[in-house]
Order: sequence, then C-alpha cells, then structure tokens
Amino acid sequence: MSVTSPAPVPETVPGLGDRLLRRVLAGAEAEVGDPLCPLRHSVRLEERHGRPVAWPDWVPTTVVDALRTAGVRQPWSHQVEGAELAHAGRDVVVATGTASGKSLVYQLPVLTRFASDRRATALYLSPTKALAADQLRALNALDIPDVRATCVDGDTPAEERDWARRNARWIHSNPDMLHRSILPRHASWATFLRRLSYVVVDECHTYRGVFGSHVALLLRRLLRVAARYGSRPTIVLASATVADPGPFATVLTGRDVTAVTDDGSPRSARTVALWEPPLLPELTGENLAPVRRPAGAEASRMLADLVVEGARTLAFVRSRRGAELTAMGARRLLADAAPDLCSRVESYRGGYLPEERRELESALARGQLLGVASTNALELGMDIAGLDAVVVAGFPGTRASFWQQAGRAGRAAEEALVVLVARDDPMDTYLVHHPDALLGAPVERCVLDPTNPYVLAPHLACAAAELPLTAADLDTDGVFAGTPAAAVLDALVDDGVLRKRPTGWFWPSTQDMPAGSVDIRGSGLGQIALVESGTGRMLGTVDAASAPATAHPGAVYLHRGESYVVESLDLDAGLALVHAETPDWRTDARSTADVEIVAELSRSEHGPVTVSFGETCVTTQVVGYQRRAPDGRILETVPLDMPEQNLETRAVWYTIDDSALADAGILPARIPGALHAAEHAAIGLLPLFAICDRWDIGGMSTALHPQTGLPTVFVHDGHPGGAGLAERGHGVLAEWLGATRAAIAECGCRTGCPSCVQSPKCGNGNNPLDKAGAIVVLDLVIAALRTS
Repeated sequence: MSVTSPAPVPETVPGLGDRLLRRVLAGAEAEVGDPLCPLRHSVRLEERHGRPVAWPDWVPTTVVDALRTAGVRQPWSHQVEGAELAHAGRDVVVATGTASGKSLVYQLPVLTRFASDRRATALYLSPTKALAADQLRALNALDIPDVRATCVDGDTPAEERDWARRNARWIHSNPDMLHRSILPRHASWATFLRRLSYVVVDECHTYRGVFGSHVALLLRRLLRVAARYGSRPTIVLASATVADPGPFATVLTGRDVTAVTDDGSPRSARTVALWEPPLLPELTGENLAPVRRPAGAEASRMLADLVVEGARTLAFVRSRRGAELTAMGARRLLADAAPDLCSRVESYRGGYLPEERRELESALARGQLLGVASTNALELGMDIAGLDAVVVAGFPGTRASFWQQAGRAGRAAEEALVVLVARDDPMDTYLVHHPDALLGAPVERCVLDPTNPYVLAPHLACAAAELPLTAADLDTDGVFAGTPAAAVLDALVDDGVLRKRPTGWFWPSTQDMPAGSVDIRGSGLGQIALVESGTGRMLGTVDAASAPATAHPGAVYLHRGESYVVESLDLDAGLALVHAETPDWRTDARSTADVEIVAELSRSEHGPVTVSFGETCVTTQVVGYQRRAPDGRILETVPLDMPEQNLETRAVWYTIDDSALADAGILPARIPGALHAAEHAAIGLLPLFAICDRWDIGGMSTALHPQTGLPTVFVHDGHPGGAGLAERGHGVLAEWLGATRAAIAECGCRTGCPSCVQSPKCGNGNNPLDKAGAIVVLDLVIAALRTS
C-alpha cells in the first residue's frame, strides 16, 4: 500500500477503480495537480491471493457436495482453522476481512452436527434483519436435507413462529427477538433450547457501547436459560473489523474465546480516494465561517456520475435524512443526463416498514437497482455482490465501520473504487490530511461495559422473571460473575422491583414481563412513532432519547423521498404527528447543557493542569432550532420549550489554573471562547481513539465551574451510566488532545469553521469560539501532561 499527496491518476489506466476515479474527477471538473482539486490522497490496495486448503475429513460428503455445487470449491485456511475449533467445542471468534467467507466457519460445524444428531439445533444472531434474512437465503440455497432453517424476527407472522418453535432446527434471529420474545417465553422454546448446540453471533463488532453492554448481558441470560434445559452451546462469533478480537469476545460472551485472525481469502484490488469538497466562497455559515460543499451533495453528484458510467454503486450516508436527500439529488441530476436511469436509484435506511425493506432488498439482490444511498443499515446487511464503487459520504465514526463499508466494493469486480468524502467536520478534515491515521492504522478497540448498573439492573430483572436468580448465578462460575450484581439486586429489592427469599431473587408478577419495557438498542426510553395526522398512517420511528432534537415541532422529516413537517411531539404517549410538506429548508436543533460532578473516581495533577474522571449528571434541554437553506445559510432561529432531560453518566474533564492561561496570553475575556473551541474539536476527534460517534458523546466548557472553581472542559458519554467512551478518552488523553490540536492548527480557515472548532449540535450557536486560543489551551495541557 502506498500513499501519495495529491494522488496522481496514472496515464495508463490499469483497472476499473482508476477509470471510475477519473470519471469522478471529470464530474467535479477537477484535474490532479490543480490546487483546488478536491482529491487529497489516493491509495491502491493490491490484489491478495487466497490460500485454499483441503476440506476437513469430519465434514459429511453431503455438506461438501452442496457447498461445491454452490461454488465453494475449496475452503480458505482461516475457514478451516475456525471450523476445527468450533467442531471441537471451543468458543471461537473469526476476525477476517469483509467477504472472506466467515459464514463457512460456522456452517461446517453446525451442518456436521445436524448430520450426526438429527435433534440438534442452532441459533444465529445478527444485528440487522436484512443480514439474518440474507444468511438464511444462502443457507437454504445449499438445499441440504433436514436443516429446517427459518427466520424469527419482528416481521415473522404468528403462525410461522409457532412452526419454528415446533419444528425449526436453525433459527435466524436478532438480539431484539431473543430479548423480547424467546427468553421471556423460554418454556415454549424448551425443545429447541434443550438441543441447542451452537450459538452464532455475526458482526460482533457492532455490539459495542451501551448496545454491546446490553447484548453481553443478553447472551449471559441465554446461556443461563440453556443450562436450565441441560445444554451448553458452543459460541462462534464473526466480524470483519474488530481489534483485540479474543479479549473483546471474552467480555461479550463471558467465556474464554479463541481468535482466528489470519485471513486466507483472496481480495480484489481497490483504489481508495480521500476527497475534500471545495469551499464555497460565495457562502458563509454560522458566525460568517467559511462553508464547504456538503458531503451529501458531493455524494449525490458522484452517485449520478457512476450510475451513468454503468457502475453498481452504494453511497453510505450518515443519517436517515441524508440518505433520502442523496438519492433525491442523484435522481434530479439523472433526470437531465439519463432519465431512463432515475428509477434505478433508491434510498435505504432504518425506519422503513417491513414490506418496504423487503421490496428494496429484493431489487438490490436482483441487480434492478444500480445506485443506492443508504445509512449503515446496509453496512452489515445483504451480501451484495458485484459492486463497482462505494462512496462514503462522511467518515462513519470509526475505522472499523469505514473498512466494513469499503469492503462492499470489489466482491465480484476485477477492481473497484472507494471514495471517502469528507464532511465539514474536524475528524473528516483530519483524516483526509493525515491518511496514515485511516489507511495505515489498526481498527479501534470495541468498548463495552456489562458492569454498568444502568444496563445490568434491567437485565437482572429480566433474568429473574425468566428463572429465579440464585447465589450460584453470582459466584465465580455464574453467568453474572464479575459484575456488581449483588449490590444491584439489593437496590432492585429496595425499589420493589424484585423480591428476596432465602432461595434467591424473584420477579413478583406471573403476568407482566419486564423485557418489553427494556430497550436494548437505545436510551431505554423506547421509540416514538411518526404518524401522518390526516390519514393515521405510520411512517416510521425514532428513538425517544433523540426525539426532542429530531422530531420536535417544526422539524423536517423525510421518508422515501417525501418531506413531512412535525406538528406535535408527545414523549409520554410516544407519538409525533406530521403532515406532508415540502419546505425549501431543513432544520437543526439547538440545545443547552450543564454538568454536575457527582463523584471523582480518578484525579491526577500536572502542574497547572488537573485531569479527572468520574460520575456526572448532565442536564440538557432543546431550546430551539434553525431553519437552514440547502446551501447551509441560516434562515431563521425558532425558540422551543422542550422538557429538560437528566443524564447520569461518566465524564473526563480537565482544569487549568487562571494564572497559567494568563501567562500563555489568554486573558479572562478570551477564556470562554478558547475552552469552547477546544471542547468542540476534542469531541470531534474522540472517535479516532474509541469506537463511537460524536453524537454518542457530549461536552461542556466554562471559565468558572462552580465545583472546580477553575476553567474546566468536560467531555461525557451520552448514555446512562456511561459506555466506556470517556474512560477511553481519559486513558489516551495526551494522544487525543494532540490530534485535536493538529486538526485545529492545520485547518485553513482564519477564525474557526465546521472543519475544526464549530459543532453542528452546539446549543450556544457556536459562540464564543476562539480558534487561536484553543491551540494555546491545548498546547498548555499537552505540555503539562508530557512534563509530568
């Protein structure tokens, strides 16, 4: 792999990736070497040859013949290595590249077990319905007798679920269905659970943060119930992008897991381009900051150009609204250049109704769609073959997700193109100017914390409702060993949630089950339904925690290219009413935040700088929203009176002596703007060091915090109890702030812009901000840390 800056596109074009890159450059009316050319860097990932090995002798001939008929002539080395471990009853995680055939690692031992034990069963769990359905299609295509595989998820009709309970041997499902339906009703699944031989956890790197902590405890609940019926299933985990896969999988499952990481599969060549959209000199943004051409608009243009070229293209966009807008923009461009192709471009995102998802997935599988703008719903979804190009509109928050999305390209083509289009964001700007931080660095560590009491408590209640908890569940060999379960159970008893008897802890009701009220994917507050007021038609859902910012009165909501405006939001009723409208503006919410220190868990002094980590209470309130024109101009700021939301979480913070700031040239009048700018940029760069998104974290800065009595900068987790993100930032503070300082200093703007110190979620309207002062502040903190 080689990196050049800027990247020359060769005169002799060797492959499809370079040809498509030329097309993208031509569409931008840019030439390599021009200082205004948006292509910052390119890298060519060379072809890798595979290492085939012989089929294991324990695999039945019927299984080998079926796989050969499906096109698998020989397995790759890592497939057999992982399958051998699983066949021997060892828990294993296979962490090899996208499209490396990880499914064979669990198919071989499961199908072999099915052949030798006609009563054995298996459970496959994936984070998305699309992926589970796709894996089921691939399994059924093998046409192996008596596998009896089926899908059980929220879209499965009741009669099909009944059939699955009685007859299915291999259930394809997701954590949500396991949590809400299978485990609470485990008695009706007793036959399946008694014979459970394997549990497959696919795309395990998605189980991080709070969601990962929920899934870790959910898996412990599953193993506990399975043990009640006499089974101890072997666990097989798979991921294309996870650092330290063995330790991570051990925390996720509570078992010792062996990692397989030596990828023996082939890989086609790919050209990866880093693209920074140009500044728009005729426009200014908030506080007269310079504005770049939006990444979504750039992705629309690229998507249209590549579709015209005949390249099957997937554009990944950060938000649901962005996916809709990108597809709409591409269709508008195609309406002029190639009208017959408009119908072959669509959007795909979460929140669609089941029948809409199935329709789009089918069109994708058939190749009917040539261009698709998607959220990360397709990052882990269907096994889409033959993609010629992937456009990533905005860094997806982690290197792991970027490579997962990039891996969608080049599965069947000789060569493919991957383009990362930078947003107006500190992280994106840093990466396109520091390619080694993306292309030459390992993926991030997955962070999860199953000991978080805010996550542990509801799962202990669910576990007690499934089977009464005993002291054996908490001891060194129990599934909840290593967690503060005893203290949390005492609190649940004091609150009347559980009852304590000499034999253990019990759920007091025989009717109501707690699982239905525990949201394992979101904030725990459930979902808000978006309903069209005139017709009563349900359009989709949004997470209740984000609803005040995304579904407030006056917010613009997009659904499959149609625009709606929110009329009202009732958080208690879980309902937002909308009506169809196509305004010529979009909306961005504005909020305020205050941070109270509850407990200081760690403190270190470095001369004039003190660094702390601990428990905090963050109070936030959405106080208004801005109406913005398509080019980013602010048309109007509208006040809102939304309820305050209190978040008990964890944070990292540092304080600086006033005298040190004064000695560095930061007088009192400049302190608020300098700290504010440093805080914004730090939030933008934390995803470089921990798997998270800037929307998973928050912050606050103040020239005089009432508890510290000093200028203070906080960065906190955005989830109850914390998700380990601020703790990770605390552990790599010097490196994190060093990257933050570089991102600010290397940005070409004069006084601050969205690429360095402005934040899209700042409740103060990005005011005050002092870019130069932020550099001084960070220099002071970094020097203090290094000196000590």
